[in-house]
Amino acid sequence: MDSILVTGNGPLNGQIPIAGAKNACLTLMPATLLSDEPLTLTNAPRLSDIRTMTELLGSLGAEVCSLQDGQVLTMSSHNLSNHKADYEIVRKMRASILVLGPMLARDGHAIVSLPGGCAIGARPVDLHLRALEALGAELDLRDGYVHAKAPGGLKGGHIDFPVVSVGATENALMAATLARGTTVIENAAREPEIVDLAECLGRMGAQIEGAGTGTITVQGVERLHGATHPVVTDRIELGTYMLAPAICGGEVELLGGRYDLVGAFCDKLDEAGVEVTETANGLRVKRRSDHVRAVNVTTEPFPGFPTDLQAQMMALLATADGVSVLEETIFENRFMHAPELIRMGADIDVHGGTATVTGVERLKGAPVMATDLRASVSLILAGLAAEGETLVSRVYHLDRGYEHVVRKLQGVGAKIERIKGK
Repeated sequence: MDSILVTGNGPLNGQIPIAGAKNACLTLMPATLLSDEPLTLTNAPRLSDIRTMTELLGSLGAEVCSLQDGQVLTMSSHNLSNHKADYEIVRKMRASILVLGPMLARDGHAIVSLPGGCAIGARPVDLHLRALEALGAELDLRDGYVHAKAPGGLKGGHIDFPVVSVGATENALMAATLARGTTVIENAAREPEIVDLAECLGRMGAQIEGAGTGTITVQGVERLHGATHPVVTDRIELGTYMLAPAICGGEVELLGGRYDLVGAFCDKLDEAGVEVTETANGLRVKRRSDHVRAVNVTTEPFPGFPTDLQAQMMALLATADGVSVLEETIFENRFMHAPELIRMGADIDVHGGTATVTGVERLKGAPVMATDLRASVSLILAGLAAEGETLVSRVYHLDRGYEHVVRKLQGVGAKIERIKGK
């Protein structure tokens, strides 16, 4: 099993290119199931999760062609031969549930395994199923599979989510595009990935209003056609690399970065003493003094502070001046990186959904173990500023969400290498 060796060696300087968003691409790919014409995605990230979705779509009979070293995906679902998403593929990734709405909307039937995923909380799919039932779907859960049918096709309806759910909003939005009549989705997720999906569906002929707000209205159409769509910048990769110079010092420009994608995050960086400026090519980041200041952080749905940047922010605050409090409100079990940071000398006290971080002068390198995608990169960030060597094991999590992390950090002067497992 591979590991990553990081040696703290001072400030970072240079440029880091930011890839297309994993979470957006994993939603856009199932949209190909809504049409029998080709859908092409540009600026696609090259990640293991994308390969898993490619495998899943292929098992359904869709054709997926990877071009330009994987940055362009051309897909066609003109000849779907299977409407069952098998457990052996679906268990690898929670986003697999997003094939349910499109298949049901297009062909009136689908069988999809209940998904697996990383261990950061339950994340049930009941909101997905409730949304589809509001559109007239008949659902039966048995033997670990969702058996869904809509013999006469889906019908427009009123969906009011009791809590905000990005995945359920995405599934409902795709299903509603081919439902007869008008669908209103209330308490919809507002994330940039939702807006990106709506823009792609619009290019395919869907009629959608309100994406990016709490209420989305969809007027169903008879069919969708092919389109070409660029995947939006990955705001989580962007925020992660913005923290590198904040932790280590130096000045780094994030190519393709957009302030509007990370506004709440930038507000916290500013409060901590980190300067973020817009450039012609993206965002430039540097800290204003040798130490950042402690800040309090509460994770919230977009446009609030992203839960997917909480672990990385904790790495920054581990050496801040003062005491910081991080409150996790989105997922339970999302402080599993804290014990590993403590191994590196961090002073962290976790009680339920709250972590109190008292800044220390400097972290010390140590062998640590990644527990999930964001935790793994937080340990790498901590290692960049730690004294000595940090060996991060179980880094296969990284391959799900960060392309070429070692190469990108080496490009700005980090001393980091990937060690192949035996």
